[in-house]
Amino acid sequence: MAFKPLDWLLGFFSLDIGIDLGTANTLVNVRGKGITINEPSWVAIDKRTKQPLAIGAEAREMVGRTPANVIAIRPLRDGVISEFEITQAMLEYFIGKAHEQSIVPVPRPRVIVGIPSGVTEVEKRAVYDAAMSAGAREVGLIEEPVAAALGAGLPVNEVRGTMIVDIGGGTSEVAIMSMGGVVVSRSLRVAGDEMDEDVVLYIRNKYNLLIGERMAEQAKITVGSAYHLPEEKTMLLRGRNLVSGLPDAVEISSVEIREAISGSVQTIIDTIRDALDEAPPEIISDLMESGICLAGGGSMLHYLDKRLTEELHIRCWVAEDPMSCVARGAGLILEHYDALRVLVVGLERGSTRHN
Repeated sequence: MAFKPLDWLLGFFSLDIGIDLGTANTLVNVRGKGITINEPSWVAIDKRTKQPLAIGAEAREMVGRTPANVIAIRPLRDGVISEFEITQAMLEYFIGKAHEQSIVPVPRPRVIVGIPSGVTEVEKRAVYDAAMSAGAREVGLIEEPVAAALGAGLPVNEVRGTMIVDIGGGTSEVAIMSMGGVVVSRSLRVAGDEMDEDVVLYIRNKYNLLIGERMAEQAKITVGSAYHLPEEKTMLLRGRNLVSGLPDAVEISSVEIREAISGSVQTIIDTIRDALDEAPPEIISDLMESGICLAGGGSMLHYLDKRLTEELHIRCWVAEDPMSCVARGAGLILEHYDALRVLVVGLERGSTRHN
């Protein structure tokens, strides 16, 4: 990301923005103000005109309740853009909303956007183009695990090895870092969304009850866990009985939800184990002291840190406010650009910066 000579002057007046463009939620970090926007990555559009009718929280409320001519969609799938024009409209809305909070007119902002570490050049270009089209003056890309590590306060520029596991809605990112570079990384398209789908399928197969993704997500958050709870919980799920076609409800337990999502949780654990297997022994020694940091909304699954600690024999801990780590990290890049510019990924380069 090459800034123009007059950027320092424009930067003095503009509201530079760090964006965590997530599959499930989009967070906007305005330089000097912190995180000002945290909304679901949903857009409701008119099927005929393709024009956005609602964006963010308002659009999410419409999911499953729209008339025939309106559809509510998520323009990102598995951490990457699947609907370019809709993503552009969503970014435009969030950038405009951030600027509305300023009392004076401001120039177009610099924007740092978090991207999954396993994306292709085409997918990176799509994010760059969408942000530029949405009104950015300059766009820089940062890999989500690196941004999450910065946001969680890990010493990524030190010689000592650190490790982060960022579990979002569409992707789970695993990165082992040292000296400002990524030593080992894994990007896995199994995360919170996959767990929600697991719950939907489990309830359908076991109870012949069709529930929505929002109900499944609510069950995962409320009674879901990765490890047995001291006191197991129950919850009522409502949906449509597939035999009678009529509304129905069943009471499910935390044991059942744990069983439903066990496959996805195990896949994430196996991926972390693979990354550790590839790490140099010196870094493993560092990690045994510092532990593994968990970030992202998926890391808030009850007792996930305990399950990982038991399986990996390394202490795992959840970052403070794990959902905002990527956005906070992107904001730090803007605040300390000269010192942290090495972490910004160029479009012409691969995902490993130190090669």
